[in-house]
Amino acid sequence: MITMEMLGKVRRMHYRDGLSRSEIARRTGLSRTTVRKWLEEADAAAPRYRRTKAPGKLTAFDATVVGWLEADARCPKRERRTAQAMLAQLKAQGFEGGYTILTDFIRDWRHRKGTNDPGRAFVPLKFELGEAFQFDWSEERLVIGGVWRKLQVAHLELCASHAFVLVAYPSQAHEMLFDAHTRSFKALGGIARRGIYDNMKTAVDKVKKGKGRVVNARFYAMCSHYLFDPDFCNVASGWEKGIVEKNVQDSRRRIWQQAGEERFGSMAELNTWLLARCRSLWQELRHPQYALTVAEMLEHEQAHLMPMIAPFDGYVEAPGRVSSTCLVTADRNHYSVPCELAGKLISKRFYPECIEFVFDEVIVASHPRLFEREQTCYDWRHYLPLLERKPGALRNGAPFAEMPTALLRLQRLLLRRDGGDRVMSQVLTMVPKVGLEPVLVAVELVLDSGMVSIEHVLNVIARLNQAPLPESVETSLELKALPLADTRRYDSLRERQEADHA
Repeated sequence: MITMEMLGKVRRMHYRDGLSRSEIARRTGLSRTTVRKWLEEADAAAPRYRRTKAPGKLTAFDATVVGWLEADARCPKRERRTAQAMLAQLKAQGFEGGYTILTDFIRDWRHRKGTNDPGRAFVPLKFELGEAFQFDWSEERLVIGGVWRKLQVAHLELCASHAFVLVAYPSQAHEMLFDAHTRSFKALGGIARRGIYDNMKTAVDKVKKGKGRVVNARFYAMCSHYLFDPDFCNVASGWEKGIVEKNVQDSRRRIWQQAGEERFGSMAELNTWLLARCRSLWQELRHPQYALTVAEMLEHEQAHLMPMIAPFDGYVEAPGRVSSTCLVTADRNHYSVPCELAGKLISKRFYPECIEFVFDEVIVASHPRLFEREQTCYDWRHYLPLLERKPGALRNGAPFAEMPTALLRLQRLLLRRDGGDRVMSQVLTMVPKVGLEPVLVAVELVLDSGMVSIEHVLNVIARLNQAPLPESVETSLELKALPLADTRRYDSLRERQEADHA
């Protein structure tokens, strides 16, 4: 192969020394054709061997693979096809090549796309203090309470100081979105004037041409409550909120790898740990533009943020009907309500951690929220009015299996006797009248005494509810002679009464 050194030597021998092509060929060992070719070249460029590209096994499928790659480029990363999936589809279409041929083609296409596509160039952004924050969701997996769970994590980051907050939830529902904003604003110490979002379904009901959006009414209510302007990115333009997008990627290395080594008993424990971890990272991370930490920049930005106000009541409301078993279905789970509402229409209010039931604008029941399916959450006190008419329901009543331990012990003792179910129902009907705590104390005292009866229980409850005697009483009377403790006076009275009787 001719190098630039040999090419320069041939040109000097001909143009400077005046040697003929035959003499140059004899001295250098090159053919006269090669010497003539390179002497006729206008520029002294290094010669290159250009191999003719022959059709390969993938050539017939190039357009198909390019179509897949271009379509996947517009999808989120987790929804894109892997090279293995593409290979399986190509095999079904008759492709006889191997995995390496396909991956080489994909790598070359992505390289060309990245170097030649002007859309890969970005304009650096700059934000004023307190101007904006960016919000995004990510999907993570973690062991919580001994169960491997899929989590939806809310990321909210201030654009100027780069302070960020992470909050984990079971889903991306509206109530989770509202709660994430409340927690983040409280942790950051204020609210920026503008929020930047992608076109998530919990915020945008419909995407119109250009920047036109039909925004969800409840999302708009939250924005108006916290007084910030929502700003939505163009479709498939995640780089418009690149600050929080980068934080999503960085958090997997900074936070979630360490979280995988921890043990969390509940979602509340995880969120407490996440907030503490975020605050420690504010102290460790340097701001990308200034010689300050993120925590120091946050102190500067907090003076420009709008103050945090009362939290937004971010519930999601839906109608429901109470069944004959006093249960309401919500998200494929069942919750009990007071039995007098059986068959009536009520309102369900969903919060991230609980669910409330409202009838005539009054909250009639509240339960911890269940996120699995086909589960039932009872409150045995909702069924107490039924026991006056149906005391036999105590034996196999599912709600009463969740009573406090003292009541369950009393129930086991009474149900061994005739009429014990009626006695137990009389004890339970005292709960709405005097409260649960006095009844539990009375039952424990009765169980310790060994004398179990409804009269005994009622007697103890009455004594517990009896008003205490005052320590001192104000009076205008004066005591002139102090009483003496003399038992002989009783003997004198007894002797006198016996004499009169005789």
